[in-house]
Amino acid sequence: MATAMNSRTDSRTESAPGRLALAGVSAIGVTFGFARYGYGLFLPELRSEFGLSVSLVGLIGSATYAGYLAALLLVGGLVARFGPRPLVLVGGLSAAVGMGLVALAQGPGLLITGLVLAGTSSGWAWAPYSDAVDRMVPAGRREQVMGTIASGTAFAVVIAGPLALLALLVPGTGWRYVWLLFTLAALAASAYNARVLPRGAIRTTARAGRPAYRRSALPLLLTAVLYGLVGAVYWSFAVEAISGAAGTGAAGTGAAGTGSATAPLFWSLMGAAGTAGALTGHAVTRYGLRRVHMGLFTGIAVAVALLGLAPGSLPAVAASALLYGPCFMAGSGVLAVWSYRVFPEQPSAGFSVTVFFLGLGTIAGPALVGTYAETYGLRAAFLLTAGVAALALICAPRRVFPVSSPREKG
Repeated sequence: MATAMNSRTDSRTESAPGRLALAGVSAIGVTFGFARYGYGLFLPELRSEFGLSVSLVGLIGSATYAGYLAALLLVGGLVARFGPRPLVLVGGLSAAVGMGLVALAQGPGLLITGLVLAGTSSGWAWAPYSDAVDRMVPAGRREQVMGTIASGTAFAVVIAGPLALLALLVPGTGWRYVWLLFTLAALAASAYNARVLPRGAIRTTARAGRPAYRRSALPLLLTAVLYGLVGAVYWSFAVEAISGAAGTGAAGTGAAGTGSATAPLFWSLMGAAGTAGALTGHAVTRYGLRRVHMGLFTGIAVAVALLGLAPGSLPAVAASALLYGPCFMAGSGVLAVWSYRVFPEQPSAGFSVTVFFLGLGTIAGPALVGTYAETYGLRAAFLLTAGVAALALICAPRRVFPVSSPREKG
């Protein structure tokens, strides 16, 4: 009997990384792929429904990221006190309530309230998984699991694109039904995470709270700012740029023709390509953090530039999606792995600092670029943003060391 009990215990221990990865993918999928990035996918419909200008669109986008940043300010200290489970659940419920408000909104006020509340969800949910992985996953598999969890955004984007296509079948109100489906998905993900994530605070002798400053964190934090800025601009305005060019370029023939389907297809292609981000941990293990970082930001810069150069060209739009999807999705995994190496004794607190700097970029990006685009156009704004993405190449990790090396603690 003791042998059987030990066997069941071992089985649960061995399955814990897989269950945690699935829970993380579902939570990151709904909080990022739906609650945060769904705004960009349905931006043409929201602009038409609520009469939003490009500059106002940028301000709303920045406001949603401000809510995200506000949640991050609280996560680092709270996760040490309460553990990751309640914070992830707060994130899931924020996503559900916020997206529900968006689906039911009859005016800009309720729309903005729902978008900002939904935007906080990813701030609550992402960083706590660093501690959950630290508790539930053996040391040799942690970076692979972190990379897999970060790819949840891509899987959600894959789902969101076809749903946006179906929404076209119900003109005027179809997008509302999609956001109600997003709400149900957030509730389901929250329920699964409630079953999987460990209860209680983390028992550790490490000093809780704010992680100590270290010079090795500077390239990481600068990368996070640039990554956040570029990503927020792309997610907020890519569909708008493609839809705006669809009437005159090769991408389509107008709002009622092929052009109206181009944006959802672009979104689906980007998400499908982005599922390769699940291999981030394996790529870092094989090629090293520096090489992966350089490759990803080169790909992101080219992807953004393509939408600035030819947003009305189907080949350019497809190439942008195929490049941006895996590079951006893997970028979040790189930040997670890099942060874990820089702050190994306080993974969630350290990652919260990293994502806080990412949040600074996300807040600045949409508002600044929206204002710039109002004067110079979205194409010029995307070319400027591509240049910003290229700046991240000078922030690549300077040291290359194997995952198993003790130096990853330094």
